[in-house]
Amino acid sequence: MTTVHADRRPVLLALAGIAALALGAVLMLLLQLVPPTDEISATWRTISEYGLSDHKWVFDLAIVLVAAGSAIAFAVLRLQGRLPVLAAVLGAFWTAGLLVIVAFPKTDWTNAAATGAGGTLHRIASVVAFVCLPLAVLVSAHAAFPDSPRRRFLARALAVASLAWFAVILGAVAVAALTDQRWWLLIPLGLVERGMALTELVALAALAAPSAASAAGR
Repeated sequence: MTTVHADRRPVLLALAGIAALALGAVLMLLLQLVPPTDEISATWRTISEYGLSDHKWVFDLAIVLVAAGSAIAFAVLRLQGRLPVLAAVLGAFWTAGLLVIVAFPKTDWTNAAATGAGGTLHRIASVVAFVCLPLAVLVSAHAAFPDSPRRRFLARALAVASLAWFAVILGAVAVAALTDQRWWLLIPLGLVERGMALTELVALAALAAPSAASAAGR
C-alpha cells in the first residue's frame, strides 16, 4: 500500500484546493456556453444571474467549490505559518461571503414580488467577499514568500489588479451619485465583475501554489 509522506501532505492539499478553484471557474464558464444561460449577457449581467436560472444548481456547485478550495488553501497556508492572522480573518470573510451568496440568491428584478432581506444580504456578501480576498493576498504576500520576491510581486500585483476592478465599480457609483444616473448602466458591469472574479481566483491560486522546495518535499 502506498503512503503519502507527511511533508507532502500540505502540497497535495494545496493542489487540491487549487483544483477546486479551477473546477469552480470552469463550471461558471460552462454556464455561459450552454442554454439557457448562454443568453445571459457576460458584458452587462452579473455572475449571480446564473443563480436565477434553471442551472442554479451548477452555479451553486461552482461557488461551493470555490469556497471549499479557498478554505483548503488558507488552512494550508496557516498551518505552514505563511498566513498572518489578519489575512486568515479576511480569508474567512471571503469564504463565508461565498456561502452567503449561495444561501441567499440575488433579487430577481423581473419578479415584482421579489423583495426582502435575502437580496440585500447577497449584495453585502458579494462586496465583502470581493474586497476581502485581495486584501488577504496583500497582507499575506510577504509571509507566504519571504524568500521569493518574484512570487511575492506576482501575488501583490494580482491583488492590486483585483482592487482596481472594484475601483471601477466604485467610480461608477460615485459618478451616478453626482449625475443621478443608474451606476450599473455606466459600465459593462458583467465584464468588470467577471474580470475581477477571475483575477481574484488567479491571485489566490498564485498565493497557494506550492513552491519548488515544498513540492520536492524539502
